[in-house]
Amino acid sequence: MTTITATLLLLLGVVLSGSISRALPIPVPLPLVQIALGFAITAVADLGVDLNPDIFFLLFLPPLLFLDGWRIPKEGLLKDKGTILELAFGLVVFTVLGLGLFINWMIPAVPLAVAFAIAAILSPTDPIAVSAIAARVPIPKRLMHILEGESLLNDASGLVCMRFAVAAALTGSFSVVEATGTFVWLAAGGIAIGVAVTLGVTQAKNWLTHRLGEETGSQVLISLLIPFAAYLLAEHLHCSGILAAVAAGITMSYAEQTGQALAITRVQRTAVWDMVQFAANGIIFVLLGEQLPSIIAGAARVVREAGHHEPVWLLIYVLAINVALAALRFAWAWVSLDFTLFRAARRGHHMERPSWRLVAVTALAGVRGAITLAGVLTLPIFMNDGSFFPARDLAIFLAAGVIIVSLLAASITLPVLLKGLKLPPEPTHRKEEEWARAGAAEAAIKAIEQAQHQLAEGRRDADLYIEMGARLMEVYRRRIDGHARVGADGERFRQAESIEQELRLAGLQAERREFYRRGRLNELSDEMVRKLVREIDLQETRLLSD
Repeated sequence: MTTITATLLLLLGVVLSGSISRALPIPVPLPLVQIALGFAITAVADLGVDLNPDIFFLLFLPPLLFLDGWRIPKEGLLKDKGTILELAFGLVVFTVLGLGLFINWMIPAVPLAVAFAIAAILSPTDPIAVSAIAARVPIPKRLMHILEGESLLNDASGLVCMRFAVAAALTGSFSVVEATGTFVWLAAGGIAIGVAVTLGVTQAKNWLTHRLGEETGSQVLISLLIPFAAYLLAEHLHCSGILAAVAAGITMSYAEQTGQALAITRVQRTAVWDMVQFAANGIIFVLLGEQLPSIIAGAARVVREAGHHEPVWLLIYVLAINVALAALRFAWAWVSLDFTLFRAARRGHHMERPSWRLVAVTALAGVRGAITLAGVLTLPIFMNDGSFFPARDLAIFLAAGVIIVSLLAASITLPVLLKGLKLPPEPTHRKEEEWARAGAAEAAIKAIEQAQHQLAEGRRDADLYIEMGARLMEVYRRRIDGHARVGADGERFRQAESIEQELRLAGLQAERREFYRRGRLNELSDEMVRKLVREIDLQETRLLSD
């Protein structure tokens, strides 16, 4: 079967997974549905997908890591930076050492360096997998920010640790001093390259668009190429392409705050990146399901070589590793919490100890997902001497099993742990939002007044400019008036805004139906219908996002 046909079937599986997940009567994480669909596709069609580790890594990881860095909430990242760094770096090293020794003890046929590589692959967590559960289980917002920030950084730290472990397995030697120096070069060089590429590309893009105008399609394509450029350049200079992609994404979020792109560019770029994220994550999990039969067969062979002849040992290995991961994560979170409370007490701050259930939620919410699978599939197939890389099939099976079991465990246990759990109130930032809206309205009124005078000067129809300017400024004055009445009448004003939104939505939907009706009657051209409907869609999107 051709590569194109296989790709189309995988994408079809991704499309179907969303509908199936929503149709199921019980909440099932989307990645599990995609894995099942991949397995079902294999049962009816032998795709024969041969995954090249280098190509797989290049295609999937740079855009996913870049988007994580681009969209990570910066406020939460900075507010809980201490906790996030402890989880993203300290916990990763703790996991690699503890789980690596445990895997080598449990499966002696797996060399120690390979066991550390497997542990490093399993250390990164996946916020997208957690989000699939959080859609139906209300995980506290601050905890989600911590998990997202942790996953952004532990993707890099875990995969860099994997690189060292694989190098040790290939060469048979490992030097702490050399590894430390290499890590510093990988990290510093990767971050610098990611920042430089994003800043250089955005500055050049802004310079060109300022002089030649902006074309939306090319701007979207540039944003898609930035992570690959940063990754490839970093790898060419023997730095960390992973950290380069992450740094490029974070830099992109700051570069975009200049607001120089056209509104239509931002709208279309967001839609394209949402599609890329959904498709890339989905294909990874569907591919996992498609590869499961061959993964299980290869893992069973390794188990027999280890002295166990029953396939049930594969399940035992997966369950034992999941328990070990949860125990290591719980222990680290508990000790880290004690340390945080101790530091707060020394500064004279009193902090109430959170419930052990919240610590357990933190431990179980660290599920594994796309990054783990993408990482394990990049393990080399051959050693330097031409022999097969030891236990590669088993490593892939263990990673796949940990992903599935951790998703199942989180989807089952998190609702139980969170039920009735008293949590500190989440800040709503309502006041900051209202101040920002009022400030923006005042700025808009000043801009309209200036434009009104400039455009109307010396014109016969100056009264029209005055009339339209007054009408527009009235809209903004209503917003300022609503902010001023945040006190006793504030709730009533917000209720009125909600009612107005519902009525405006009803009107917009009626407009759209009328445009389509006239298009069906050939009273409007297809091009005109698309233009008018797009205007309605943009207005409706803005209303629903408020």
